[in-house]
Amino acid sequence: MSRKKWIVKNFDKEAATMIAEELNVSPYAALLASARGVNSVDGARDFFGFTEDAPVDPFDFPDMYKAVKRIKTALDNFERIAVYGDYDADGVTSTALLYSYLEMQGADVVYCVPNRHTEGYGLSYNAIDNISRMGAKLIITVDNGISAIDEAEYIRQLEMDLVVTDHHLPSETLPDAVAVVDPHRNDCILPFKDYAGVGVAYKLICALEGGENEITDSFLDLAAIGTIADVMPLHGENRSIVRRGARLINDSDRVGLQALIEVAGLDGKAIKSGTVAFGISPRINAAGRIGSADRAIKLLLSEDYEEAAALAAEINDDNALRQQTEQEILSQAVSIIDENPSWKYDRVLVVSGEGWHDGVIGIVASRLVEKYGKPTVVITSNDGTAKGSGRSIDGFSLYDALCACADVLDHYGGHTLAAGLGLPTDKIDDFREAINAYADKTEIPDPVQSIDFKINPSFVNIELLDVIEILEPFGAGNPQPVFGLYNMTITEITAIGAGKHLRLTLSRGDASLSAVLFRMTQLEFPYNVGDMVDVAATFDSNEYLGQVRLSIIVKNIKLHDMDEDVLFAGIRSFNNLMHGVTGDYMNALPNRDFIARVYKFIRGNGKWRYDNEILCKRLNLSAADYTRVCVAVEALVELGTLVYDEEGNLSLPNENIKVNLDDAPVLRKIRGFVG
Repeated sequence: MSRKKWIVKNFDKEAATMIAEELNVSPYAALLASARGVNSVDGARDFFGFTEDAPVDPFDFPDMYKAVKRIKTALDNFERIAVYGDYDADGVTSTALLYSYLEMQGADVVYCVPNRHTEGYGLSYNAIDNISRMGAKLIITVDNGISAIDEAEYIRQLEMDLVVTDHHLPSETLPDAVAVVDPHRNDCILPFKDYAGVGVAYKLICALEGGENEITDSFLDLAAIGTIADVMPLHGENRSIVRRGARLINDSDRVGLQALIEVAGLDGKAIKSGTVAFGISPRINAAGRIGSADRAIKLLLSEDYEEAAALAAEINDDNALRQQTEQEILSQAVSIIDENPSWKYDRVLVVSGEGWHDGVIGIVASRLVEKYGKPTVVITSNDGTAKGSGRSIDGFSLYDALCACADVLDHYGGHTLAAGLGLPTDKIDDFREAINAYADKTEIPDPVQSIDFKINPSFVNIELLDVIEILEPFGAGNPQPVFGLYNMTITEITAIGAGKHLRLTLSRGDASLSAVLFRMTQLEFPYNVGDMVDVAATFDSNEYLGQVRLSIIVKNIKLHDMDEDVLFAGIRSFNNLMHGVTGDYMNALPNRDFIARVYKFIRGNGKWRYDNEILCKRLNLSAADYTRVCVAVEALVELGTLVYDEEGNLSLPNENIKVNLDDAPVLRKIRGFVG
């Protein structure tokens, strides 16, 4: 769990009071809406779903008229149409949606999705050849195609037509196609553009129908799943799509979806956006990550329960294997980072391994972002070629960073917060250097833990679930509310879930709360009973034996008495020092007694596995001493007085050695800056 800067959102109390009174909602709900920038009664009506905005006219999308005209010609002439999708959940739902609709219209339609492992993302010449041999006259891409410049020309040479529907960022040149429907085109007039690929496909069938109706509504379940899975912001029309789609999932007659819900253990439970994000979407994604995404499409299209149940079970097994593989690669990646401690000071973390499963490296990158709090690219190499997947933090565009490294990459693409790339294995070190050189010139914000508002622990009760419910659906752009429980004392720490998770008992005054911290063992947990902490938590329902209880889930935790502004100034100062940035670091220069104090404490503990903020706390130091502690630790490591063991812990060397502190490079560097 990375150290994040806690920021409590601002809200307008007067506006919230007016919203609560006018709409007869809880004051808490109104405050939460205000924290999300909703400060008018009309805006709150839309936000809470009391009213629905008129849907966006699909013909406002660029080239939509051209796309509809060509598709209707294909329908009228019974030309074979090939829907070409992608292997992730957005691409799978997009493919299933458009294929089902066209089949419903009596089209001669087939679908194709590339294999992640053998073909990679997007249109390929081999796929185009196969489609041509199938006799298709029209190819419609979903969730891809915007970068298929050369492939579009090849399609034209084979006397087929191409309609592109995509939501990825275009380059300066668009594919030479009959139509290119992408809301991110420069000539797009839409006020809202953040549709998923399945959202664009949904708007296409709305255009083919002349507007929304019962037919288009029947596909909202697929549109909602793909939108949530691709982490699209849940505002604008996406919010309506997901809200209505979630209702449909709860009452869906889609056999494959019901089978998937059953194997996920969600049968009989209310399906919400979070359920989709953590229960349904990962399983659909797993089909393409571990094997072929074709099985997930077959599942969503299936009308036979036995077939659907078998496919759902297979995909569920894939998801379990995906989780195991992900954990193995994550452990290896952390070990590699521990073996290269200087990487922890890089602005962007780049870690690579031989033969890592390319279907899960993106998830591993997300886990590393959470652990280290910085943009991360995970690369797997095989036979001289490598492919990578990256995740970023808010405020740093990974796509722009890759553009700056184009000369060492074979290909790249993606979004601001997530991107993929390919490069020769022998260029990985060059890429690490290039992307960090770009990042060194870019202002990278501190990772942030947003708090919707502070709450007194005595006010935490089951009634809050009704307050939270009204803000659904949750996702990107409208996250589940995070409440700040400040000045809490840890009174008990208990391992649960075979030791993989923790249950914390937190108290303040007469109030005592039980909270769960997932994916954290007792050995990894840096806090002790008696520590005073601040806890960022979400509240959810937990049903057991027919009784609904409030579940408190810890999202982040920090020491209560550590000054945040001073601490993060210290973090930036030490990182700048390690990067060789000129500055006045004399206040960060520890004397011999200070370094000895740090050394003796770690020696007394036998080893040290936690970060330097916790070390400050145990040494009874303040945030103002953070940089000096970092410098002291770095000097001791440089001189070999402390070493990192195989688990990444600071330990004593096997042999006692005598050193001269003045020889530590980090101390020389500080003195060099001041002449």
